[in-house]
Amino acid sequence: MHATDTALILGAGLLGRLLGVSLVRLGWRVHLVEQASGPHTAGGAARVAAAMLAPLAESAVTEPSVVAMGRDALPRWRQLCADLPRPVFFQQNGTLILWHRQDAREASRLAALLQATARQVPGLPSPQALDEAQLSAHEPALAGRFAQGLYLPQEGQLDGRQLLDALLEELHQRAVPLHWNQPTTLAEALAWQRDHPGAWVLDCRGLGAQADWPPGALRGVRGEVVRLHAPDVTLQRPTRLLHPRYPIYIAPKENHHFVIGATEIEADDRSPASVRSTLELLSASYAVHPGFAEARILELNTECRPTLPDNLPAVRQVAPRVLQINGLYRHGYMIAPAVHDAVLEYLQHGTHTLAQRWGLRWERAGVEAPETLHL
Repeated sequence: MHATDTALILGAGLLGRLLGVSLVRLGWRVHLVEQASGPHTAGGAARVAAAMLAPLAESAVTEPSVVAMGRDALPRWRQLCADLPRPVFFQQNGTLILWHRQDAREASRLAALLQATARQVPGLPSPQALDEAQLSAHEPALAGRFAQGLYLPQEGQLDGRQLLDALLEELHQRAVPLHWNQPTTLAEALAWQRDHPGAWVLDCRGLGAQADWPPGALRGVRGEVVRLHAPDVTLQRPTRLLHPRYPIYIAPKENHHFVIGATEIEADDRSPASVRSTLELLSASYAVHPGFAEARILELNTECRPTLPDNLPAVRQVAPRVLQINGLYRHGYMIAPAVHDAVLEYLQHGTHTLAQRWGLRWERAGVEAPETLHL
């Protein structure tokens, strides 16, 4: 690594900020460009997400490679948060899964699937079946409300918005240039690179990069999320409720704030949330705890998750020193430290050891660069 190493990062969302902070700490010169008008509109799906770190729970809907990345990312999050200039809420109290009596068959199927994943991915703790008394001991606020549940030890969550703000504060403290309201194509970034020999371009734009991927390769998957303030509810950990259409989660943050989500609809549509989805999310929260009936709705958000055809993340090297990093889908916070570490390894050493360990797809492609970007 040389003191003059330079990187242009496209996108000031979760990965863009994480990589920006890490590179500037290593002595790199970093520029960030973002199409959003300011920090509180940047981040897209990252600002809306519940930021749960639940590799075993998510194994019901993803592949072992993503589960392994999530497993190894959990301890990394604790390290990454500890080094930031302001505190970030981080919790590792496990995940609780609940169901109503009519969904017992689906719960049995899920329990078997999670047990199989725990055996397949080394280092994952096995799920624990809870009877009514054990469930009440784990989550006293739910005493008498459910006859049984599943507890997934060691899983966690953080406050995504606190994290994004803390990363931004460090970037400001280190005088990293952030160019807001500047949509930038990959072609423009390549033209900038020609004027900065030896510089890297890291494309972390999520769905903003859609036009620079092959047609149809990068799509949005719509999700709707509710944020509530519920002073009458106290939960110790993220709680998931089995649902006929999609698993619903309740993620308790600080000061009795809760993030409740998330629908999953195959549509690149950011229009306001539907009545049906809103009713389902709010009804599910009330079914878990009646105190949610008096909660106040703080936000009702809709975002689209950047998703590749196989729903798995990928890194594409499209030119020398140019990487596209995308497709984190619904697992952005869960796997971001692993993707971050794999990219840093390649930038510093030119190797793919971590990517190979996790099965993170690393591709090569080509792109032209006819335009110019001025910073």
